[in-house]
Amino acid sequence: MDNMLARASGRPVTRRRSRVALASAVVGLAVAAATVAVASGASAGTTLGASAAEKGRYFGAAVAAHKLSDATYVGILNREFNSVTPENEMKWDATEPSQGQFTFANADRIVNHARANGMQVRGHALAWHSQQPGWAQNLSGSALRQAMVNHVTQVATYYRGKIHSWDVVNEAFADGGSGARRDSNLQRTGNDWIEVAFRAARAADPTAKLCYNDYNTDDWSHAKTQAVYNMVRDFKARGVPIDCVGLQSHFNSASPYPGNYRTTLSSFAALGVDVQITELDIEGSGDSQATAYRNVANDCLAVARCTGITVWGIRDTDSWRASGTPLLFDGSGNKKPAYTATLDALNGGTTPPPTTAPPTTAPPTTPPPSGDCAATVSLNSWNGGFVATVRVTAGAAAINGWAVALTLPGGATVTNTWSARATGTSGAVTFRNVDYNGRLSAGATTEFGFQGTGTGPTSTPTCTAS
Repeated sequence: MDNMLARASGRPVTRRRSRVALASAVVGLAVAAATVAVASGASAGTTLGASAAEKGRYFGAAVAAHKLSDATYVGILNREFNSVTPENEMKWDATEPSQGQFTFANADRIVNHARANGMQVRGHALAWHSQQPGWAQNLSGSALRQAMVNHVTQVATYYRGKIHSWDVVNEAFADGGSGARRDSNLQRTGNDWIEVAFRAARAADPTAKLCYNDYNTDDWSHAKTQAVYNMVRDFKARGVPIDCVGLQSHFNSASPYPGNYRTTLSSFAALGVDVQITELDIEGSGDSQATAYRNVANDCLAVARCTGITVWGIRDTDSWRASGTPLLFDGSGNKKPAYTATLDALNGGTTPPPTTAPPTTAPPTTPPPSGDCAATVSLNSWNGGFVATVRVTAGAAAINGWAVALTLPGGATVTNTWSARATGTSGAVTFRNVDYNGRLSAGATTEFGFQGTGTGPTSTPTCTAS
């Protein structure tokens, strides 16, 4: 039973459990989309997923692979929800137990079930200080940074096209009033590690939404909330690829639903990112619990870029906080008053028109000549290694392919490349397009990236079109 009570993703400091001790726990889920499939043919307005889909949202639940043999569990899942996220099955310790050796069987079981039943999948989590395999816990510095980038790249590449939203980085900020980053082995590789993880994820899975996910970020007045907000604002201003922010929203008497919750949702949305309620559970019972669930649903519906809600489990007995009966179904699978309140809110709510997102990175001020291309490179470096992101821009005419040449400094070596094919690993290196990113219309751009040891390139790359 112990492993069924653990949640292992994040929780307010007021909660009574060790994150390390609960490493086998249940993990959050759900996927946002402007238009969401209704699972298992449910009639609109009669189930959570169907009602949310009418408003252009999802309603999801955290799912564990070993519970897919439970008929009651699966019956509720298939009837009520249109989004899932593996609880633990996509985390670092589960997918790469030995360095460079990947295993996806348990995660695949959940992904395949979801896709077979018309549900979206929310991936959780690519980079996190907790639930790292032992070999990663024993790394530090450039070795850990390289391992993290490789892990993000390999897992996101494996699931490319199957994941709607990734929690790229999970719980990187400290609790309390400092607003500081959490001290972790990943943070000690350099303050840019979050940005590096997002850029690697974008290169590996270009169509998925990329999210930052954290707990105790529900109250707009909290320093931790403001710190995450400032990071997202900075990322958007500098063109770091971030598409969404996940609020875990674990509420109880010590950490209740805040009256400014809607302000938090709308403030993040105003930055031009989607907001997802990723791990919702609310301890309590009866009318008070029902009211809190209704408030959360209404707040999400009131913010156009709040794209969905995920509850942290299905039945109370599936929850990491089972004694607090925090979910929408009791242990026997019966609907609780909180379920009815949530469904009524989804059916009665209105959806405001979407706002126009701010523009992304501006095009180059001096376009390359007709029929040609140009390339620029940006670096994220640390002591002993780097990740390079290269942007290729077509000129005034469409191109059918491209090649980018650059020279690495002495001692530098390319160790990993994505979205391109590399010729050479040191000195003069040439990168050529792959099948899906060679054809560019006039003025269009694409990106590829590579990881290396030593010092990254500082010379201007040259681009040749074909």
